[in-house]
Amino acid sequence: MQQSKSSDLERTGVIVESLPNIMFRVKLDDPSGGSEEILSYLSGKMRLHRIRVLVGDKVLLELEPYGGKARIIKRL
Repeated sequence: MQQSKSSDLERTGVIVESLPNIMFRVKLDDPSGGSEEILSYLSGKMRLHRIRVLVGDKVLLELEPYGGKARIIKRL
């Protein structure tokens, strides 16, 4: 049951803008054709291993259940 909840909160997107303090503006991939941008930040493991993320990269996001920000967990 825990697995299905996490998959509901994971989405892919493309980085549109790089902001200060390791924050990014990401455009979510939406199969219905709508475009939504969300503020996101790098996860701890990506900071620890110094994985670089640039504008135009496709990333996997973990959305917060309450809205607001998302965490970048993987570069695709």
